[in-house]
Amino acid sequence: MRQLLFDELNAQDMAKIREYLIEAGEPSAVDGIYWITLHDDLLNENQFHHHQCKPFSFAVELGRNWVKFEFLIRSRNTMSCSCTGYAGEVQTAFILRFANNLIEKLNLKT
Repeated sequence: MRQLLFDELNAQDMAKIREYLIEAGEPSAVDGIYWITLHDDLLNENQFHHHQCKPFSFAVELGRNWVKFEFLIRSRNTMSCSCTGYAGEVQTAFILRFANNLIEKLNLKT
């Protein structure tokens, strides 16, 4: 899996991250995983035209002292479709900005 990992985070920072993700995204049915939805202007052509597969999201996973940002863009409505795949250039830049904004806004010690 292609992903970005920040580890060795303290308990206070982990609590701040959890609160941030609850507001910025949507908790999944699996504890510790949050969905961040991509707006239509970030979708590739295949994803944009797959209306039945929207919304598209990337996952952010929280562990005991780490946060992981996945670069797999998934449909939230279908499990297997050609529109699911690794982030393209624009989507990767969005995920990296999201991660950097999280660090800056929360003043995390990384």
